[in-house]
Amino acid sequence: MVDKGNVSRETGSTSDGAVMTPLARQLESENQRREKLKTKRMRQPEQTRIITISNQKGGVGKTTTTVNLSTAMARAGMNVLVIDMDPQGNASTALNIHHSQGTPSIYNVLIEDEELKNVVYENSDTDNLLVAPSTIDLAGAEIELVSLVAREQRLTRAIQQYFEYRATNDLPRIDYIFIDCPPSLGLLTVNAFVAANEVLIPIQTEYYALEGLSQLVKNIEMIQEHLNSELHISTILLTMFDSRTNLAVQVADEVREYFPKEVLKAVIPRNVRISEAPSYQQSVLTYDPSSTGALSYREAAMEIAERGV
Repeated sequence: MVDKGNVSRETGSTSDGAVMTPLARQLESENQRREKLKTKRMRQPEQTRIITISNQKGGVGKTTTTVNLSTAMARAGMNVLVIDMDPQGNASTALNIHHSQGTPSIYNVLIEDEELKNVVYENSDTDNLLVAPSTIDLAGAEIELVSLVAREQRLTRAIQQYFEYRATNDLPRIDYIFIDCPPSLGLLTVNAFVAANEVLIPIQTEYYALEGLSQLVKNIEMIQEHLNSELHISTILLTMFDSRTNLAVQVADEVREYFPKEVLKAVIPRNVRISEAPSYQQSVLTYDPSSTGALSYREAAMEIAERGV
């Protein structure tokens, strides 16, 4: 009888020479990763980290990453604010925040000078997680912003006012702000870039993964030069990774070659639970905490936190 507890991690076989199945190897690996996470404690950053999650290419996991990283951070004890700058409002949906047309939202902040504190809502599933939702009203904001004074700095000013409000009312400091951007490089994304210190770029490990990335990098450099010298690409996260395919491995290697310092060791796999969670208005960490997807986002969140301390 095979002793399942006595397994060679190097060979993937048991002590009597029996070969482990791929599923058994995966379960063993995940158990080791969970045990490693248990030994770590997420430390607060010295100051608020404002991270814009952006990629002009659609379908790469921007919103999924925003939702799950923010939840992972909050569940690790951080005070987190998500700002949904995408008119589709998918981050608001996934975090179960009401955002029908007319709901006080980030649109009112950008266009009508509403204070951010009046459009921030608590997530019902996770303590310490706040959300400023988007509504369909935001779809016209690109045009409306054109004629406004200091149009690129409107989100920056709103965030600073919000910090002052929290300090005045003895509320705990926000540790992380995650800004979910639309798949474009218009004024909504520019506002996010100007407000942030860091850019996190999710990259799908599939063909044409790097397509359009050079333009995004050029835009970030323009923002650095003219509007926000502190902005930099701090993190690149590989998403929808399938280790069984040569293409995914090749793309991952290529991205690491171009961005050796920015790419996280943690990768986000293709995982059914990650895809299912938004339809239940949840993150994968609340929908199925034991899933591979939840584990991977917890690892990514911890790595981001460790890099910033």
